[in-house]
Amino acid sequence: MLISDELTQYLYSTVEEFIKHSDKVVIAFSGGVDSSLLAKICKDLDKQVHLVTIGFANSHDIMFSKSISHSLSLSMNHIVYEIKEEDILDDIKFVKAKFSCNVLSHIENCIAFFQISKIIKRHELGHSFLTANGFDELFCGYDRYRSYYQNGKESVTAYMEEKLTNEDHMMREISYVMAELKICSYQPFLSRAFIKYAKKIPLEYKIKGPDDLIRKHILREVAMRIGVPKEAAMHPKKAIQYGSLIHKYILKNKNVLKV
Repeated sequence: MLISDELTQYLYSTVEEFIKHSDKVVIAFSGGVDSSLLAKICKDLDKQVHLVTIGFANSHDIMFSKSISHSLSLSMNHIVYEIKEEDILDDIKFVKAKFSCNVLSHIENCIAFFQISKIIKRHELGHSFLTANGFDELFCGYDRYRSYYQNGKESVTAYMEEKLTNEDHMMREISYVMAELKICSYQPFLSRAFIKYAKKIPLEYKIKGPDDLIRKHILREVAMRIGVPKEAAMHPKKAIQYGSLIHKYILKNKNVLKV
């Protein structure tokens, strides 16, 4: 069996295990390859799919996600929320009061997930949602994988383990923040079984070399094969804090971290 066929089967079975008892699923959606792949799989599994996107006005995620949800025929159930400055200020106060964290990316992700949780609660969409976290760690999505590639396979593998550990720690922090709203998120692609499988996929299917600006090749191939629009499948990585402009806002207003 081709690796792409095997991966396709594993993706569907992994997601199905998480949603088999639900008729409706809610997905944190940016329109990129990861969340689009997750949305398409859920749709193919005959679930009622609801998409939630957050970001400042005219941010990348706001604009791009609208186009992709339309292409996936999911725009009718796509909630797009434009973040206001007061949202960020309130959320920073809340996040910093919940726990001590000096890692900016963790704070930004907590804010983004908390925003999504509030929208889900406001629209009475249930008590949980899915995210596609894990793909960037397991399929060399981060740009820094290029520099580690130069040092050999062992260097890449070590960095992958580091990123997986960091992601697990961050998701625990996020869960702690979202618990205030009694909302939880699930990451099918960070399950032990999927991590174990994905690690076995040869590196050359994920990254081609130190000059590889695309990466996640096998994942993008599978995405297009199952019907994810090419513009989503081949879209460069953009983490939620960047695509939503949360990171840009905080950098411009560093004093908000002192509130």
